Amino acid sequence: MEHYIDNFSDDLGPEKIIHIYEPKSKLKAIVVIDNISLGPSLGGCRMAPDIDDREVFRLARAMTLKNALCDLPHGGGKSGIIADPKTALKEPLMRQFAQSIKELVNYIPGPDMGTDESCMAYIFDEIGRAVGRPKVLGGIPLDHLGMTGFGLAVSADIASEELDIPLKNANVVIQGFGNVGKATAKLLAERGAKIIATCDINGAIYNPHGINVDALFEYANADKLVQLSGLGEKVSNQKLLEIESDIFVPAARPDVFTTSNQHLLKTKLVLEGANIPITHEAAKLMNDRGITIIPDIIANGGGVICASTEYKGMTETEAFERVKVTIGRNTEELLARIKDSGVYPHEMAVQMGKERIAQAMSFRAHM
Repeated sequence: MEHYIDNFSDDLGPEKIIHIYEPKSKLKAIVVIDNISLGPSLGGCRMAPDIDDREVFRLARAMTLKNALCDLPHGGGKSGIIADPKTALKEPLMRQFAQSIKELVNYIPGPDMGTDESCMAYIFDEIGRAVGRPKVLGGIPLDHLGMTGFGLAVSADIASEELDIPLKNANVVIQGFGNVGKATAKLLAERGAKIIATCDINGAIYNPHGINVDALFEYANADKLVQLSGLGEKVSNQKLLEIESDIFVPAARPDVFTTSNQHLLKTKLVLEGANIPITHEAAKLMNDRGITIIPDIIANGGGVICASTEYKGMTETEAFERVKVTIGRNTEELLARIKDSGVYPHEMAVQMGKERIAQAMSFRAHM
């Protein structure tokens, strides 16, 4: 069933919001194709029990802007399967979802929170259209390679130099130790930063002297709880948001910080590893308090750049180079623009993306 929601729409889109329900398999899903001026939409498929229309639309819009900023020949889209990602029925759900989007040829799914390269393999097997596939199927496994984390580290390199926040001995808090959080922690630690706190959905740990990232990496990869690692003091996920740091990396769910709790964050630099982790209103208040934020559509584009590279039949080496060049350039441009204009970072990042989309839309036929 396709339908359109007026209070979501603007000059960019969305083109379609699709609700999917298959009674036999109990599949419930949402797909948003936002804007395809630059090409077929490319965006992740996430699985969560509480995802809704507004979240999927906001994520799709972020992809529209991110893909434009990354100079990719793709518009923005996103999908959400309403289910527990630990369900035993994951494979049949993914296969049914694939069949349900078979005719949505302007949407190319990739891995996201709650899905992985195996899920993309199931989709590809059903309809021949997915990115982030296993290497054996011709994919570039972006999560295994830590592409989003690599892009965040590139952004950190540029921002730390421009803002005079040296990475060596910088105290870093990473909210979320999934695929993005793990790769970011490893790469920042290699640069001499101290990861002093991180968490999973069940709880957090804090070590002011720095967490042994390699040990935690092995522990978490064995599917064990971060809090039980013994590598730091046990603290709550809420307390983690209040730990003072030089760099804070939100790498979990949307809207971690809103206007009601933004005052808790005490840091100098935020690198948005998750999509839409801070509301724009909260980000303005943080900026007014002296916190610089590199927005998601600038900082975490490594994953979608890798996905597009795979879609074009290019190599891992080319993917890493494209991520380094693109995110480095965008971070430099963003920081230069906000310094000269006084515009808030999120507003400037959106403006940069819209400038590129407007150029593409000017070539579209007016129906």
